[in-house]
Amino acid sequence: MRNPDALHFPPFRNPAEFIFNGVMRERLDRAVVILGSPNDHEGNISPMGIGRIALGHSIYRDNSGEGCRILLTGGFGDHFNTTERPHAWYAWRRLMKMGVPEGHILEFAESRHTVEDALLSRDILDRYEFRDIVIVTSDFHLKRVKYIFNEIFAGRDWEVRYEGASWLPEIPEPERRRLMDHETAALERLRRDGIVYE
Repeated sequence: MRNPDALHFPPFRNPAEFIFNGVMRERLDRAVVILGSPNDHEGNISPMGIGRIALGHSIYRDNSGEGCRILLTGGFGDHFNTTERPHAWYAWRRLMKMGVPEGHILEFAESRHTVEDALLSRDILDRYEFRDIVIVTSDFHLKRVKYIFNEIFAGRDWEVRYEGASWLPEIPEPERRRLMDHETAALERLRRDGIVYE
């Protein structure tokens, strides 16, 4: 059972601040959205996830300043995080150790899957006035992420681009083939049936 007192926001934040920021629509230049990935039962992030965080941090560092923020996705799920804290908290902790200022990380998007990554991220980003958005995932995941985010972000004025952290070259051929087959089938279902909003 999850601890109801588990910290689901960065500890320097009060969730009410986001309502204030939403009303004021704080002007910011760029958001780097780092999509979640698996962690183990102790909160150790997978190598795939570490790659995503490293790439997101690199993009943030190249665009650092008062106008750049990071948004982390990932909540709970049997297939990626069964701890008492959301996956995004573990990514937040890693970024803190990498020197990202506390105030440069937005509220967590506690998503369960890629569609929720897009939906919850959109709702958080709507509270600000960003000029452009960078979505960071893994190389094998890029096509499906683009399809989902392009549809869910439709109608926004953001300039959106996508970056994929290298993962396929790091894994054995059978695993690489399995991942690509899964992504191909998932994208075909999306194109055939549309996005399911759960």
